[in-house]
Amino acid sequence: MINEIKMSVLPQMNELWQKTLNWQPDESQQQLFQRLYELIVEGNRSLNLTRITEPMEFWEKHLWDSLRGIARLLPANHNSAENPEVAAESVQKVIDIGTGGGFPGLPIAIALPQLSVTLLDSTRKKIDFLETVLPSLGIENAATLLGRADEIARGPQHKQAYDLAVLRAVGAAPLCAKSALPLLKNGGLAVLYRGNWTVEEETELQRAIEHLGGKVESVEAFTTPTSQGARHCVYLRKVVQQFERPVR
Repeated sequence: MINEIKMSVLPQMNELWQKTLNWQPDESQQQLFQRLYELIVEGNRSLNLTRITEPMEFWEKHLWDSLRGIARLLPANHNSAENPEVAAESVQKVIDIGTGGGFPGLPIAIALPQLSVTLLDSTRKKIDFLETVLPSLGIENAATLLGRADEIARGPQHKQAYDLAVLRAVGAAPLCAKSALPLLKNGGLAVLYRGNWTVEEETELQRAIEHLGGKVESVEAFTTPTSQGARHCVYLRKVVQQFERPVR
């Protein structure tokens, strides 16, 4: 058991963090990533949280991948000339739809402690697990929410209440858009984490979001830094309120 614990240490990868995201975790954040990894591996014994438990793979596919989708919000990047349209200081409330084991929401909450992150999932066991993880990590800027996105979007507390929505491994892109856009404020951004991405998928997505007041702002293609896997992030901008009617 002692050897197993010693082997279950995440690589720090500071140079690769810096090279790929122009950011790296400080010592406290690295410790939180390590503790999160340990809790996920432990939780996996009774819950089907993830198949990714090997340290390097966990770093790349859960930590790095989670933050790659919101790299434009990381401190050294949000004032970059490459992203002049990003007003990172206006992003305060984030919702992770279909968070599962807490990805990408928990790494985002750790990397950007000024944000308020809601971890939404419809599976009670996963929410119960996350409710034990948050105090174990001492994370105070994240909270859990049990339910479905389409249901909570009907309530005044959550409808058009978020600046940023993130969705990873949730379903087809049109479904992701329909889940996210009603929860976003005007001007809010949804990040769809995808593997491969085709012109046909983008066309289908464009059709699906026309009546939801959204538009595809950009699509970023990249490869993961150690396994060289193909990845895409699709960024949707909320441009009008849903069901907005003229005043008579």
